[in-house]
Amino acid sequence: MKPSSISEIKKDLEKRDSKELLEYCLRLARYKKENKELLAFLLFESDNVSVYVENVKQETEQQFVEMNKNNIYFIKKSVRKILRSINKYIRFSLSKQTEAELLIHFCNCLVRYSIPLKKSRQLMNLYESQLKKIDAALSVLHPDLQYDFKKQLLT
Repeated sequence: MKPSSISEIKKDLEKRDSKELLEYCLRLARYKKENKELLAFLLFESDNVSVYVENVKQETEQQFVEMNKNNIYFIKKSVRKILRSINKYIRFSLSKQTEAELLIHFCNCLVRYSIPLKKSRQLMNLYESQLKKIDAALSVLHPDLQYDFKKQLLT
């Protein structure tokens, strides 16, 4: 079964009444955790993004503290898991400023928590690719914001 395009879905949703739309949203939220998280963001946190970013930063810090550092394999696995969750939160916000801020925080945590980047080529590549993403996100921001964010980045 081929899924409908976004434009087809949009046209059909415009015809529906609000009660039906509410039922659709609740049904979507029931079936996948990410849908539920996105709906919660849109309803409760999208109007105050700075608090949202601070909450994500605290969660990231907590994940780095709880990381198993006994073996490089577990470190790589944990770092990828943290990055996956950060990318999910970035997708929710749809903001380049939020993207830059969260990725800078992630890279700073890698440095601050003494993750052995030099011992693993995969970790070094991951770190370098995040720096490239930060540069791409910063390139569309105002020059004053670019300067402020570049000052925050620990290298």
